[in-house]
Amino acid sequence: MMLILMLPILMLGQSPERWTATEIYQGIEKLNFLGSALYVAAHPDDENQRLIAYLANEYNAEMAYLSLTRGDGGQNLIGPEIRELLGVIRTQELLGARRIDGGRQMFTRANDFGYSKHPDETLDIWQREAVLGDVVWAIRKWQPDVIINRFDHESAGRTHGHHTSSAILSYEAFDLAGDPEAYSEQLEYLDPWQPQRLFFNTSWWFYGSQEAFAEADKTNLMSVDIGVYYPMRGKSNNEIAAEARSMHKCQGFGATLQRGTQQEYLKLLKGDMPAGKENLFEGINTTWTRVKGGKAVGAILTKAQEQFDFERPYQAVSALLNAREALQKVEEGYWKQVKSQELDELILACMGLYVEATAEDYSATPGEEIELTMEVVNRSPVNARLKAVTYLPMEADSTLALDLENNQQYEFYEKLVLPGDLSHTNPYWLNEEGTLGMYKVDNQLLRGLPETPRALQVAFHLEVDGTPMTVIRDVVYKETKPSQGETYRPFEVTPPVFANIAEKVYVFAGNGPQEVAVRVRAGKDTVAGKLSLALPEGWRSEPAEAPFEIAVKSGEQLVEFMLFPPADPGEGRIQAVATLKEGTSYTDGLNVIAYDHIPAQTVMLENSAKVVKVDIATAGKQIGYLMGAGDEVPNSLAQIGYEVTLLSDEDITLEQLQQYDAVILGIRAYNTNERMAFHQPVLLEYVKQGGTLINQYNTTRNLKVDMENIAPYHLKISRDRVTVEEAPVRMLAPDHPVLNWPNKITAADFEGWVQERGLYFPNEWGEEFTAVLSSNDPGEDPKDGGLLVAPYGEGYYIYSGYSWFRELPAGVPGAYRLFANLISIGKENR
Repeated sequence: MMLILMLPILMLGQSPERWTATEIYQGIEKLNFLGSALYVAAHPDDENQRLIAYLANEYNAEMAYLSLTRGDGGQNLIGPEIRELLGVIRTQELLGARRIDGGRQMFTRANDFGYSKHPDETLDIWQREAVLGDVVWAIRKWQPDVIINRFDHESAGRTHGHHTSSAILSYEAFDLAGDPEAYSEQLEYLDPWQPQRLFFNTSWWFYGSQEAFAEADKTNLMSVDIGVYYPMRGKSNNEIAAEARSMHKCQGFGATLQRGTQQEYLKLLKGDMPAGKENLFEGINTTWTRVKGGKAVGAILTKAQEQFDFERPYQAVSALLNAREALQKVEEGYWKQVKSQELDELILACMGLYVEATAEDYSATPGEEIELTMEVVNRSPVNARLKAVTYLPMEADSTLALDLENNQQYEFYEKLVLPGDLSHTNPYWLNEEGTLGMYKVDNQLLRGLPETPRALQVAFHLEVDGTPMTVIRDVVYKETKPSQGETYRPFEVTPPVFANIAEKVYVFAGNGPQEVAVRVRAGKDTVAGKLSLALPEGWRSEPAEAPFEIAVKSGEQLVEFMLFPPADPGEGRIQAVATLKEGTSYTDGLNVIAYDHIPAQTVMLENSAKVVKVDIATAGKQIGYLMGAGDEVPNSLAQIGYEVTLLSDEDITLEQLQQYDAVILGIRAYNTNERMAFHQPVLLEYVKQGGTLINQYNTTRNLKVDMENIAPYHLKISRDRVTVEEAPVRMLAPDHPVLNWPNKITAADFEGWVQERGLYFPNEWGEEFTAVLSSNDPGEDPKDGGLLVAPYGEGYYIYSGYSWFRELPAGVPGAYRLFANLISIGKENR
């Protein structure tokens, strides 16, 4: 049995942590608290940052959040990334939140496949036993004394199925983690671990109202005041929590900073209730005496804390080195490993010792030569020496024997050739194709990690006051930008060539060909070969293959093919294949995610596109599209011949809008566009004078227009949704034009939909509207508000909660046919 390394403190690609004296003091204080907790929920942004921050900062506990999914199934308010790429963003946002609130981050292999109304469905799609095993793995790895569930394990059918499922799995894993017969294959790496207490982080809203909560039996409840103020930080706990929650930017969860007392309630589910019902760790030994031989360590650290000089933190180094020596003598186990890592970082922090390894570029390919710059600065009078460095994984060494004088900068350089078999640094959970509900990760040691371990590291072998220490740092890329100053990003190992197909879906409305543009990008200098398209049967391309030659790294060449569809309707996938002259073929596309609040992410996914030949007719040509939260519907409509203009706020004038056959509002336009209250009268006047306005789904949260003014007639948006994508769709108005012209809509047009039918359907509407379709999840009442059409003046107002933003980019033929009918309404005689 071997122990697993702790989760990293910093996000990959972040600037090195620069400790203040206050943070060092608190770090020493934390070294003397040996208690751990695990918070469990389903998604990024489910976590209670207030409680995480409280346990990490007030108690100094080892605190982690286990998010069962990475949030792939959500929406994105800051950009176009959805599905896997959204999961990458939300992973980084979670890591950013933990960096603020003091926790660590863990995951399972469960995939967020979209809203689920019942845990039975969720656990079936997630592969219950496999995800349960991942929760057991997380508990055995983190060894929490206390586990806290965000959700109620007995709430089946009353909330999101993912939420309830996270609590169910945690409830079961609490006992299984300590059972050596359960998931025994994990014991090659970890020991069984039995937590002592399991709580449900309840609140009045789980009871329906504050009045109901006030009257509830609280025998099994305890409460903590998480509104505490930290004078040494100049912030209250809730202010820290709000800053952490505001990292969830793609979900629009910016939070107001809060101050003052605030109670959090915890319901005991398993284990013993703390006697005073105020301290989660009461009765649990959280001192060094819980570790055999650890009492001496605690005594040294207590004295170091008492004698700490905020103006001369380096004076604590001697005591911390003594604690380190004592710590090496205690029994092997979790706490020795955890506290050794923390202690070594604190020793360096006390010295102001800056250690960094940077590459000359942000990426390189296996077998390529790179140059590294190492910087070491000892900003203290403590005697320190850099004896050597080792470059990993090459195991190449450089002997230096540098005496690190106070505040003297030392830089040295090394050229290395990366191993030819070095793995690419892609998000590990995306390297192989998984299922709807599960990522495929065969390597047990990767499961649960927030990020892929970096491929290239440098080990600095130091001597501090005669004590040998080794500090390992990931190689990063650093640059100075005029607008931002010094910035960091992870160092990536990539293929030598990428091929990105311009579109994810190509929909053919006729027999004519379409252009397929493929952007070939070099991952290193001097890349040449041939590009071809792997095609499904019946499809052909001209040319069959095309040469490419790119002289410099990051250079690009656009290669264009004409793709010809078969005569009959059908669908398949095409793939771009770049074959270098030496004969090696590559199929990865390059996706770079760049936002200011997270490190730049390089994601390499097998690049393919869906191709669909669909029997479709259209009426009208010119479309005006006012984007909301961000979606890919405009590109999808252009695929079938529409000319789509993206509208700005300045374009919303009656004169401008009247040139369009239809105006379409992007998803959540009324939630995200601050000008919608001013646009609304113009949009309705456009309809009144003969235009067609198609309003896609909005949520009830943060509407920029009063609900009663969103439509020309009474309409009330609800939280009604149909999550089962195969749910039957009934035609309530079979003779209505949108079901008959120019395409005859049948049951077959609702086959092959993805993730869901729709969301946030209205549940009230005026008699002027015609409810066209009805659908519902199994066992539920019909949801008739998904597609509402009303004439208004000379035009038509359409409100639809059906998920066009998912179905059109996914190339669902029936969704295209029905959406074309929405655009075409009223144009039969034009």
